[in-house]
Amino acid sequence: MEIDEQQHTTGQTGRALVQRSHRGPKDLTLTTDHRRPTPGPGEYLIRVGAAGINFADVMQTHGTYGAGPTPPYVAGFEAAGEVVGVGPDVGSPLRPGTHVVGTGPGAFAQYMTMPAAGVLPVPRGWSDAAALGMVLNWATALAALKPLGGIRAGEVVLVHAAAGGVGRAAVRLAHHYGARVIATASPAKHDAVRAIGAEAVLDARRSDLAEEITRLGGGVDLVLESVGRATFPASLAVTKPFTGRIVVFGAASGDATLTTHDLVFTHQVQVKGLHIGALAAAAPAVYRDLLAEIGALIAQGVYAPGTPQVHPLAEGARVLQALEAGRTLGKHALDPWG
Repeated sequence: MEIDEQQHTTGQTGRALVQRSHRGPKDLTLTTDHRRPTPGPGEYLIRVGAAGINFADVMQTHGTYGAGPTPPYVAGFEAAGEVVGVGPDVGSPLRPGTHVVGTGPGAFAQYMTMPAAGVLPVPRGWSDAAALGMVLNWATALAALKPLGGIRAGEVVLVHAAAGGVGRAAVRLAHHYGARVIATASPAKHDAVRAIGAEAVLDARRSDLAEEITRLGGGVDLVLESVGRATFPASLAVTKPFTGRIVVFGAASGDATLTTHDLVFTHQVQVKGLHIGALAAAAPAVYRDLLAEIGALIAQGVYAPGTPQVHPLAEGARVLQALEAGRTLGKHALDPWG
């Protein structure tokens, strides 16, 4: 069966991770004959230096990610690396040799293509791996907190899954913007989350989660919800009526249910959905403002170079299985050349 890479190809081949089914990360396999893509209109060809691992990758392996690819496909969608080719219709292209971070299909490979409009240069002095998360984790956290969440100093912010890539960025940013941060994470990760600015860290599996959050913070002004079914009832219960906001950008534990009856009679809160790729496409001015603010945060030293755990490409299936089981901390990445 031929792999649908959604990309034009040349005769050159290299290493890549291919997802063979929708049976989960166990069916992610290493191939050495992945055909190097050719950049199409508006695209760069990237020699991948490091590929970011995200929970969306896990969802894609199960076929539960909206509009995700159909197996078999080259997995991954976030990477940083060197521009080695430029497709037609790229206005003011970056010079070959420039290192960029961005997204596109087939990131778990030695070469991939990226839409030129969505890349950012890797900051001077940063490695490719250090820049991972800039256009996904940090942009998602910032969008959830500011344009969607309307964070204000002194507010109480609840961050679920606070030990993950987006969660850690959200804790740092909420603390930077003057909020009181309550977070949830598995017990082994509590100290790491406190160290980056959380006032309190709770185990999301405790039966009295809503009661304990209320005891610690009173009503919550803003919830960053990425867990879904396991935490959504508590998120609704602790959010302040009418003025409280819940920004939903994931459902790691499965989909939650919210009815119009709930919103009218039980939980009169503001619920907003977020997918950073959709926001970039539908509200490009908002997205450009996010990227400009990320640049300012880097200049201020608030956003320091990332320190992901980098694994050889061949270990991709194992790392995604660990992420799915909740056994990872912080950002993880793959080295296609390792």
